[in-house]
Amino acid sequence: MKVWQVQSPGGLNGLTLVDKPQPQPGVKQILLKMCAVSLNYRDLITVKGAYGSKQKFPFIPFSDGVGEVVAVGEGVSKVQIGDRVAGIFMQSWLSGKFQGNHPKSALGGAIDGLLAEYVTLDEDGVVKVPAHLSHEEAATLPCAPVTAWNALTTVGKLQPGDTILTLGTGGVSLFALQFAKMMGVRVIATSSSDKKLDKLIQLGASDGINYQKTPNWDEKVWEITEKKGVDRVIEVGGANTLNKSLRALSYGGHISLIGVLAGFSADISTVTILQKGIHIQGIYVGSREMFAAMNRAISLHQIRPIIDRVFPFEQAPEALAYMESGAHFGKICLQF
Repeated sequence: MKVWQVQSPGGLNGLTLVDKPQPQPGVKQILLKMCAVSLNYRDLITVKGAYGSKQKFPFIPFSDGVGEVVAVGEGVSKVQIGDRVAGIFMQSWLSGKFQGNHPKSALGGAIDGLLAEYVTLDEDGVVKVPAHLSHEEAATLPCAPVTAWNALTTVGKLQPGDTILTLGTGGVSLFALQFAKMMGVRVIATSSSDKKLDKLIQLGASDGINYQKTPNWDEKVWEITEKKGVDRVIEVGGANTLNKSLRALSYGGHISLIGVLAGFSADISTVTILQKGIHIQGIYVGSREMFAAMNRAISLHQIRPIIDRVFPFEQAPEALAYMESGAHFGKICLQF
């Protein structure tokens, strides 16, 4: 079978298409014939070798994908041949609270990922995907939408009429917008592109702010909300946007800290956190239980993920380069 493997750190040139024997499922394992995978910003970091000092080489990248079950090992009872399933991001996080051992089972990072024609996974490490979604749409589900779902429902417990702020147009922010509208939650969105802001408004955002034209976007949020602030910020920027997110929040508001796109460290206004009684919660994707609940909501409301572009499997480096360009709006996928 064909497999994309990262042989060494140092850029997209380290991603190599190799031949490997097709795996066979062991006890409680299933064999997937992969149909599609989707890209996350994390995949770009891992392929470039910048995911941390503990990253090992060679490895198979990509955490998000959907495949058809074509063989099952001894003792498998939860899925059957012909089922279409997606792998969960952390194979050991099935339910309950996040634990320190869960990241050791993260696909495409701690363990080999899904950028291969055939993959074996434990039967507990997959969920069935909504029937109305295409292969590419279903392939987007494991990371960004589960993260957004966790932030808005499991941790967020938002109520109809609440207001959230999303930053940018990455996968988490777009899924947060779609889920928020489903829940009757108002969304204020930011982007550096007026064209992308127009698309966000079309998707249901009540207001859009161009943070290039309005650098003090936190003040604009305060104005839009009549000096009440938003109930929750889906914070994907990190250290360099966090202070503005704090100022955009209501008293007693919450920040779901998800990404570090704008920086890893900065001086944070702890006095703002104290004076406004702000809650900050780190969100690291979610469990299999959350994934299954999200899929039920997606099926009920017939939600369709937003896909920007689909590349053939053989063009994985080109797809990653396109992601790096930042030109996309929605998910980027590879089709097998």
